[in-house]
Amino acid sequence: MMIEFLFEYETLRVIWWILLGVLLIGFAATDGFDMGVGALLPFVAKTDAERRVAINTVGPVWEGNQVWFILGGGAIFAAWPALYAVSFSGFYLAMFLVLLALIMRPVGFKYRSKRPDSAWRTRWDWALFVGGAVPALIFGVAVGNTLQGVPFHFTPDLRPVYEGSLFGLLNPLALYCGLVSLAMLVTHGAAWLTFKTEGMVAKRASAIGTRSAIVTAVLFAGGGVLVWLGLLGGYSVTSQIVWDGPSNPLVKTVVADRGAWLANFHAHPLLWIVPALGVASPLLAAVGFKARFEGWTFIASKLGVVTIIATVGLAMFPILLPSSSNPSHSLAVFDASSSRATLRNMLIATVIFMPLVLAYTAWVYRVLWGKVGEKSIEKAGSSAY
Repeated sequence: MMIEFLFEYETLRVIWWILLGVLLIGFAATDGFDMGVGALLPFVAKTDAERRVAINTVGPVWEGNQVWFILGGGAIFAAWPALYAVSFSGFYLAMFLVLLALIMRPVGFKYRSKRPDSAWRTRWDWALFVGGAVPALIFGVAVGNTLQGVPFHFTPDLRPVYEGSLFGLLNPLALYCGLVSLAMLVTHGAAWLTFKTEGMVAKRASAIGTRSAIVTAVLFAGGGVLVWLGLLGGYSVTSQIVWDGPSNPLVKTVVADRGAWLANFHAHPLLWIVPALGVASPLLAAVGFKARFEGWTFIASKLGVVTIIATVGLAMFPILLPSSSNPSHSLAVFDASSSRATLRNMLIATVIFMPLVLAYTAWVYRVLWGKVGEKSIEKAGSSAY
């Protein structure tokens, strides 16, 4: 009976909505501190030795962490093809900037130590900064535009038509969300550096992390005020929701509703715990930085990342991507998925292979456990970054 319930179409749709959130949160919680370290590199490390220390905290793990990003994109493509088509075409130039920045990261890791020249290494260090700061900002900008609604609609034969531009994406409210994302991941990167390094790198990371954690909490709380005021959009489904119906976004009715992003929290008050933790966790991280509770600081920072992203998903459910030009063409969990057979087969594969990915990831971090210092870098010699 349980297997039959899990394989029902409506259940599969909700499961894959949850799995999509898990993959995106997994990416932000793991590769997020990689990006944070990159964004902090020019500010926490003043000498070449200090920069090598900071880089070597993420050098061995960033490729594995980035797998979550690939899995998230793959999940969108396979489970939510309409979402993939609209978002990747609409945000094409923004995604190009993200990919360009992410490409600079492996190149920076591989090439900075190929020559001992300080100017050469400094240029690659700034490339690593761009590879960390730009994606952290743009991902938040994308979330801000999603909350406001994206200007797209479908033709009668379900071809998506995007009506926006790159500069339209860079609007003030979206940039505000970008700053929330940047501050959140800078805090996460600072927590990782405090946890993994010692000496001046750890001290500078702790000082910056204390401030960025407070900024994260304030900006996120301010975002909640913007949602309450209706400035960050809101869309609600007014027609009957058919959870096991066809994947056709044109057969429902959606209206712009300034209070819609709070409706789920009003209907289920226990959900308020999630945004409350989104504010409290960065503040706990700030306390941890000051008290030098390195492990607890990193856990608090990671909890902040999880709850801030989860707040957005819970606020928008069941909407996946709202349309500002024609709200009824918005994509929802119940009308934008792949077929039942596709979702079922993907779920079986996920149940088999996801534990293997998690086990391997845990093993890697266990092997690489411990702090990175200048002495260990000197001992490793050319094998270190």
